[in-house]
Amino acid sequence: MIQGVVTKKLRLMPDERGRLLEILRKDDPDYLPIAQVYMTTNYPGVVKAWHFHKKQSDQMTCVKGMVKVALYDAREGSPTKGEVNEFFVGEYNPMLIVIPPGIYHGWKCISEGESVVVNCPDQLYNYENPDEHRAAHDDPNIPYKWDIVFK
Repeated sequence: MIQGVVTKKLRLMPDERGRLLEILRKDDPDYLPIAQVYMTTNYPGVVKAWHFHKKQSDQMTCVKGMVKVALYDAREGSPTKGEVNEFFVGEYNPMLIVIPPGIYHGWKCISEGESVVVNCPDQLYNYENPDEHRAAHDDPNIPYKWDIVFK
């Protein structure tokens, strides 16, 4: 696992009325303060990658559909520099991923319908000076391909 990345299997509680999914709790051991909450969607097959933040940590999950999440550690001096992590997150595998500053990340919708990702970053989005540093989804410096791989 990339140093500083935290994952947590989420608790899904279904009953005859529907489902409840606990995403974040203040008493979680790795809880970070929430500066804002937003959702973003992906259409099937769409890749949203790559970007990282210099200050912000993300706390993200997929609440509808399924996404393939990839992380890449390009941080100088990190003991996990060069490592890639891949997670399948969504309705069939509810999971929270905490992504620290400096980690490139992105996701691809792998479900038949639109996916919905919820993020609870610990920093407010700055419209005048965004903490968003981007690379192309097929950047040759990041050793990851978004293709579907059959194992």
